Amino acid sequence: MLAAAGSAAQGQPPLPTVQLQAGLYLIKAEVAANYGTRMQGLMQREKMGPNEGMLFVFPDRDKQCMWMKNTLLPLSVAFIDDNGVILNVEDMQPQTENSHCSVKPVRYALEMNLGWFKSKNIKPGAKITGLEKAGPPQ
Repeated sequence: MLAAAGSAAQGQPPLPTVQLQAGLYLIKAEVAANYGTRMQGLMQREKMGPNEGMLFVFPDRDKQCMWMKNTLLPLSVAFIDDNGVILNVEDMQPQTENSHCSVKPVRYALEMNLGWFKSKNIKPGAKITGLEKAGPPQ
């Protein structure tokens, strides 16, 4: 079930949240499921909690790429297939326009604070559960 979250960015309306799980770790993820929220992402955010993130839900299973324009936080992104399996994790530096892409077509990307996946020993092949609670993309 989705709940409303207080957005850290000024002027950005709160996004719904969903609880995900990666191994033993619970994640409170804001859901970016429409074009506008996916484009805004975590831009202009100054902080994010230790087990908080943003789940991007894409309308089509395709090769997805992320960048960090106007994003102030260093992030790691996991690209996740329809079965919840992480295909690859990429580290991203703030305020850069480098593309970080999935190695295969995916429907989900989960952004967390830089190094979150590595510090929890969550690697490609690991499973993220709870994605179905995010609902369909809009």
